[in-house]
Amino acid sequence: MAAAAPGAAELELLERLLGLPAGNKYGVQGERKVPVLQTNNGPGLTGLMTIAAHLVRQAKKEQLLGNTAEEKAVVQQWLEYRVTRVNGGSSKEDTRITLKDLNMHLEDKVYLAGNIFTLADILMYYGLHHIMVDLTVQEKEKYLNVSRWFNHIQHYPGVRQHLSNVVFIKNRLYTNAH
Repeated sequence: MAAAAPGAAELELLERLLGLPAGNKYGVQGERKVPVLQTNNGPGLTGLMTIAAHLVRQAKKEQLLGNTAEEKAVVQQWLEYRVTRVNGGSSKEDTRITLKDLNMHLEDKVYLAGNIFTLADILMYYGLHHIMVDLTVQEKEKYLNVSRWFNHIQHYPGVRQHLSNVVFIKNRLYTNAH
């Protein structure tokens, strides 16, 4: 992933995952490197969420945006969280809070929107990948629900692509029981 434009690189991964033909031109604008999609027939689209939703609709895979009104709202909520908290947070403390929030949310859920795989899972996976790669075994165990979810998403067909596989220890080497 290009360090200068992670959003544009994520959109290219999403494009491949959705089975769309390559060829979209992505750029970035401003100090925050906001992704921009240059379109041939109209104004460019700006923002990770906007462009990602456009690509999902273009691929005719609207189910990734949620099926019911509630699911659509939850997907939107997590997409906003992804852009504001995961993209916006840069300190160790921001990362810790994000992982703690996600860990609590995923305690009784398979996916971010409950029991359905959505665009929120895909973009959160891409956004967290660089963080999860650097976590120690102990940190991965501390955020066990995030680790379970992340490992599940990285093995979802077509999601990981060229990104490195993050290894999780399957067997606990110790227990807290006495």
